[in-house]
Amino acid sequence: MRAGPGVDNQLKAIKDAALALGLKLVETGPASDHEKLLNAFQFTVREHVDGIITTAGASIFAQRKSIILLAANYKLPAMYPSKEFVEDGGLMSYGNEFREIYRRAAVYVDKILRGAKPGDLPMERPTKFEFVVSLKAAKEIGLTIPQRLLARADKVIR
Repeated sequence: MRAGPGVDNQLKAIKDAALALGLKLVETGPASDHEKLLNAFQFTVREHVDGIITTAGASIFAQRKSIILLAANYKLPAMYPSKEFVEDGGLMSYGNEFREIYRRAAVYVDKILRGAKPGDLPMERPTKFEFVVSLKAAKEIGLTIPQRLLARADKVIR
């Protein structure tokens, strides 16, 4: 499921990963409102999709509770772009650790306030990512998370 700017880069990364893993990727198209979201889930069921991954973006984040509920109702394992999805009942997430991003942004603000020109500051990419898993959500859809995967999680919700 996708919506919002920057999605093309995310989709390319997802496609590249799916290809490298020998997985078939089925795109649902944009899910920018509730009707499109419901259609996307119905499409995944018709296509016998084994799991979903959402892109990051404001529209998807705003619909996260509906996405989580639909994934649970259709018993679809789902990977989300941030821990908030898992904290709201989703299965698992892997994404930026936003506290670190905000901390780095504060460093930049400090430099700018001390006279640095924004155009002279280097562009940075996130360097810290979080992997969060919910055993509760896994149990609800009848999924067993392997212990070796749980061992890699930054946070496990029981």
